[in-house]
Amino acid sequence: MTSREIAERCLRDEAQTILNLIPHLDDKFDLAVELILQCKGKVIVTGVGKSGHVGAKIAATLSSTGTPAFFVNPLDIYHGDLGVITKDDLLVAISHSGNTDDLLRFIPYLIEEKIPIIGMTSNADSLLAHYCTCHIMLNVLEEACPLNLAPTNSTTATLAMGDALACALIERRHFNASDFARFHPGGTLGKRLLTKVSDVMRTDNLPTMSPSLPLGEAIMLVSAGRLGLGVALDEQQRVVGIITDGDLRRAMQSFKDKFLSVPLSEAMTKNPKCVSPDTKIRKVQLIMQENKIHAVLVVDKERHLIGIADHFSCVL
Repeated sequence: MTSREIAERCLRDEAQTILNLIPHLDDKFDLAVELILQCKGKVIVTGVGKSGHVGAKIAATLSSTGTPAFFVNPLDIYHGDLGVITKDDLLVAISHSGNTDDLLRFIPYLIEEKIPIIGMTSNADSLLAHYCTCHIMLNVLEEACPLNLAPTNSTTATLAMGDALACALIERRHFNASDFARFHPGGTLGKRLLTKVSDVMRTDNLPTMSPSLPLGEAIMLVSAGRLGLGVALDEQQRVVGIITDGDLRRAMQSFKDKFLSVPLSEAMTKNPKCVSPDTKIRKVQLIMQENKIHAVLVVDKERHLIGIADHFSCVL
């Protein structure tokens, strides 16, 4: 078997493992979501070894989507970190076997303190499944590893189930893009979600013209504007239309030898897409994508032109 064939088999095994989780989405999954929603403190995720690495990612995903969470290594809990768990918290314990000694040793303390425990295992008969408040079944019977030893299918299933919990909580909390941006203020993602169109729009030397301007003159102004468009303004300087390179080409085909003298008003689009200056860049990008246009006009409440934002200025 070639390396690519082995890789394909591994990917198919892990993909099927995720699909096999669907029949196990029962009322216990619903209960887990409710327990997290009702939690007044923090969600503490724990696990040993590879389960711990996956648990750290699950905690990070929850924290970034509106559920305060962090990961604690079970070994650290025995050396002073047990104090981080309060009666208002909730524990998510991850163990493929459900019988990991290092994970089970502090479970009695949590039970005594009546701290809810969500267990994620592949063994419904395990000690963790028996003693936790809510057990989420992963049901991974074998690994994708050719030796059936290295955590592969089991960690993939755990990660996917953690994502499923996070997605369910996002919906239940009505968590939106603006909320997400508050937790991701840095980098490209934060810029896309927080930056306003007024921060990137062009405001100088805007290609504006009268609706009565002959197309022969309009084409010169559009070319000089270097935006591939021109904006028609009425006598009160309000936006009444837009003409693009595409509109001009179509007008040439339609009007032929009369093209140069035809007024702009007969070729322009009379209801161009306009946004307010405080519109977020992400929304502007969606408007351009949905309407298959390369620019939007930025106007005030009276439709006076403030600026123009095109595809290039909105790329962050």
